[in-house]
Amino acid sequence: MPKIFEYFGIVLYFYSNEHEPIHIHIAKSEYESIFDLIMENGKLKDIKCRNKAGVEPLPESDMKVAKEFVQKYALEIVDKWVKFFVLKEKVKMTKITKRI
Repeated sequence: MPKIFEYFGIVLYFYSNEHEPIHIHIAKSEYESIFDLIMENGKLKDIKCRNKAGVEPLPESDMKVAKEFVQKYALEIVDKWVKFFVLKEKVKMTKITKRI
């Protein structure tokens, strides 16, 4: 389960056996939500949020921060997805210490 970003207590990661669409799990404490990144012709078309079965979704304040983060870092998330799942390369965790 590669952790790819950390942002003020919010952790963004992939599971090692993921599937399409490209998506990222975002957790803080016992809460977790999943963001799907919908790509079309190599460009980000949409970001959709969904709940993970059996887990409480992120609270509204954390959800807002997570959405802003995913919008800002979407192309980097996609790049790390491709490196890990397609190219079978290791990806580095990036800790973001400046507010968006």
